[in-house]
Amino acid sequence: MSKKKPVIVYGASGYTGRLVCEYLRELGIPFIAAGRDKQRVQEVMDKVPGIETADYEVVEVEHDVKALTKLFKGASVVCNMVGPFIKYGPETVEACLDAGVHYLDTTGEQDWMLLAQEKWGDAFAKKGLLLSPCVAQMYTTGEIAANIALETMPGLDTLDMLVLWKGFPTYASVQTIFTILKADWYYLENNQYVQWPTLTATECQVPGQHATALTLPWGGTSHPIWFKQDPRVSTVKVYGGVFAREVMDNVVAMTKMIDTDIKPLPFKEQEAALAKMAESVQGDMPPRENPRLNTSIDSVYASGPLGRAHVLIHGNCNYKQTGLMQAWAAANLLQQPPRRTGFASACQAFGHREILGALRQFGLVLKPIVTVHD
Repeated sequence: MSKKKPVIVYGASGYTGRLVCEYLRELGIPFIAAGRDKQRVQEVMDKVPGIETADYEVVEVEHDVKALTKLFKGASVVCNMVGPFIKYGPETVEACLDAGVHYLDTTGEQDWMLLAQEKWGDAFAKKGLLLSPCVAQMYTTGEIAANIALETMPGLDTLDMLVLWKGFPTYASVQTIFTILKADWYYLENNQYVQWPTLTATECQVPGQHATALTLPWGGTSHPIWFKQDPRVSTVKVYGGVFAREVMDNVVAMTKMIDTDIKPLPFKEQEAALAKMAESVQGDMPPRENPRLNTSIDSVYASGPLGRAHVLIHGNCNYKQTGLMQAWAAANLLQQPPRRTGFASACQAFGHREILGALRQFGLVLKPIVTVHD
């Protein structure tokens, strides 16, 4: 029997899972493309550019701890694409822990992150394993910008963060967004979590443009949780969204509807109503990203009593950024232990400059623009 391939992409049939596999191929990493429907996964793999040069296999697996543990044993890293993660993540994390493999995912769900940190963080650390949610453009690229801002000078303790991108969420992202909309969202203020007021929406100035963009707290994002572990930082607020105003107007309207019509319902009825709304928004896989059209902006203002810095990262193809970061992180884990084990961000585990280097190498982001006032 051949040796188990070192990386498993669970949920490989989705939009992002396919991109992770594509970049694993480019990095020369053997992998298993896994999902609940082998035929569907194979159909997706057949469309991956250059897949004939990849060392991979397709595996069908049931979504339960026993079956997943059996699949994961003998591998080194699992890239989990199966969300919403608060709903489907626990079985995958439990299986990774039982099998002794590192765990990565792309979530933006604060409730999932807090659960993962509390329930499994110490157990992963004791085994020398990494438990790293939110390895994705909407979180990691902004975290890179924040770390660059913080290293410009001592005494910066407040982060005001903005992430914007052009495009439309994938089917899985829409499912996650609707899961986030019914959860509580938090920002960090003086090292304490503070809940965002219901129905918060903010007009943000787009760096380099005269126009503003309508933004939301976007579930609070991962940054307040990651930077609560950073002694340099006391306050973090994040604003996010897509450039298309009509999309953001619809999200705001749906948020209001969820708050008034769906949150009062029993849990099972909430789930059914949200799933129906999500299906009405995005039922098909969007087209492959075009770097001329699908651009991204990550902007961070870092401030302190006697200093200020601004870091701006222009990029393209946010889902490709996510696919590369997942594949690169997996490849990194195959070569050396992470800088931090247990519950940790990609920047904490691998280094923000190193991840930036990978994004630059593949032409997905420009050199950061750094402005300092002291």
